[in-house]
Amino acid sequence: RSDPPPLDRETYKRRNRIERFFSKLKHYRAIATRYEKHDANFLALVKLAATRIWLRVYESLT
Repeated sequence: RSDPPPLDRETYKRRNRIERFFSKLKHYRAIATRYEKHDANFLALVKLAATRIWLRVYESLT
């Protein structure tokens, strides 16, 4: 292929933000190792970790 695909900067920004979020989410050991075997418990852990990440970012903005 001689021509590189076109780069859409907005799509790249959104994808980068999501990838960085998942990277931060995997810092929580129970989530990274899938410690909880039940789906509902695992989803609750993911929601708690996501809330902590969001609060940490929100605090730094204010």
